[in-house]
Amino acid sequence: MVRMTLATPVLHTARLRLRPFTDADADLLFALHSSIHVMRYWDSAPWNERARAERFVAMCGKMADEGTGARVAIDLASDGAFVGWCGLTEWDPVCRSASLGYCLDDAMWGHGYATEAAHALLRWAFDTLDLNRVQAETDTRNVASARVLEKIGFVREGTLREECVVNGEVSDTWVFGLIRREWRPSALPIPAR
Repeated sequence: MVRMTLATPVLHTARLRLRPFTDADADLLFALHSSIHVMRYWDSAPWNERARAERFVAMCGKMADEGTGARVAIDLASDGAFVGWCGLTEWDPVCRSASLGYCLDDAMWGHGYATEAAHALLRWAFDTLDLNRVQAETDTRNVASARVLEKIGFVREGTLREECVVNGEVSDTWVFGLIRREWRPSALPIPAR
């Protein structure tokens, strides 16, 4: 299958700006992904070397060049503060599917930013990539992430038992799906300021 480049979008919401990553984001990414608290429900250990952040930024560019997905940095519209990132990976134009993921700085949790960013990226993806299905996964202990997915229309479809082992700890994973006919592009609850 021949792929085409996929331009990483710049998107704006009421409170956020989603944009392509640059090399200047490496320090922010390293701080985010080296946090034990932020990474406690991930399927990999916290980063311990800054080079991982540089590889992440390079991979974002490679995904765009190869047309396999789009990852965007999330900044506050008000002051440009880094919130985290959101991305669609594993885009399959034949099956019209992709996988959603996001990671936010813990200081930004509880403000609805993950919901707002993921919703904006999904709106772009359904319109631009003509998706039929988006899948997302979260550790079963990460109830906050599950709530984000449910707010934007995802349905919990199943549990992958003992799917991850990180630092010797075994955990289950919930699989969520959102299909085009259930997508509600205007049904985003934005918290009051």
